[in-house]
Amino acid sequence: SRSPRWAVAYKFKPQQATTIVEKIDVQVGRTGSLTPIAHLRPVRVGGVEVSRATLHNQDEVERKDVRAGDTVWVQRAGDVIPEVVKVVPEKRKTGARRFRMPAKCPECSAPVERVEGESAHRCTNGLSCPAQRKESIRHFVSKKALDIDGLGKKLVAQLVDRGLVQDVADLYKLDAETLAGLERMAEKSASNLIAALEASKETTLVRFLFGLGVRHVGEHVATVLAEEYGDLDALMAAEPEDLVEVHEVGEIVARSAVDFFGRPENREIIRRLRTEAGVRWPAPPPKGDETARAGGGSGGGPLAGKTIVFTGAMGMARDEAKRLARSGGARVASSVSKKTDFVVAGASAGSKLKRAENLGVEVVDEAEFRRRVSAQDLDAWRSER
Repeated sequence: SRSPRWAVAYKFKPQQATTIVEKIDVQVGRTGSLTPIAHLRPVRVGGVEVSRATLHNQDEVERKDVRAGDTVWVQRAGDVIPEVVKVVPEKRKTGARRFRMPAKCPECSAPVERVEGESAHRCTNGLSCPAQRKESIRHFVSKKALDIDGLGKKLVAQLVDRGLVQDVADLYKLDAETLAGLERMAEKSASNLIAALEASKETTLVRFLFGLGVRHVGEHVATVLAEEYGDLDALMAAEPEDLVEVHEVGEIVARSAVDFFGRPENREIIRRLRTEAGVRWPAPPPKGDETARAGGGSGGGPLAGKTIVFTGAMGMARDEAKRLARSGGARVASSVSKKTDFVVAGASAGSKLKRAENLGVEVVDEAEFRRRVSAQDLDAWRSER
């Protein structure tokens, strides 16, 4: 969604520096994953002072054998994210202990488990864990989700720590008077936040799905599910075998979604958001209007019900080609499968073209694609621009 696969990035070799690991502690994320963090003696790397670096997981700590008190080489991966490159073993102090992931969550003392086949250790306490609760709220209010401006990390922490907010639905119970009494909040900023909360009630199904924080359901998968089902109630009632039939949804995503919507506490939060808070989005297309549900044009079109994939360089920009396809009623997918109706191949088409040929999927050029989209749809697309 953000990195064009045809592009190549050339970067200078990252600058490195040595420093001391003063301690290693654990940070609890939105999904309960425990991440070991190395607290470093501050050192300048690439023009920036670095004092913390993620160690990712227990396996990575063991692979690099990082211990508190070690002298380490650090760099900024991609000139952005601080990372420990390696330890200087000859400078290790006698008695330095290996790091071990705690058996209990450092935030709520709930048991920590590691699911077979996964690298992460996770807190088992769900949203009852304060750290997970804070991170889930920050995710819900983020720009790509409900986009509630003014709810930063420190304010969210205050709301949770003071017991004012237990879950995302509680955000909509806040009033300006309560907010104005918080640290670093004044009457103006409180009223602005209330206005932002009110404005966020008018959203889209994609944003709402993404904001719920279903594990493995990012912005793209949320879009796929919203286009396929069009209605949240239908999605919540779906079984794993239904979801895996959706293009680009596999067994892991299907199980995660069914598990999330099957939990009574999550269903209750969704109910409160919709009925008590009044969070809403445009109604789904009428039953039977499969073209509109698939993200295409309303009322059919020459490509109604078709799933197409674009690959290679074309005369028009890729986004423009997708919009034109949707105006003709098509569903645009990002990968080729047996369900793909045809592939539009431009110059220098690569793996998608080969896969289409292997699967026997029809391949057309840009001229044929334009021919299959009616002049009426082309005029409509141009008028939208």
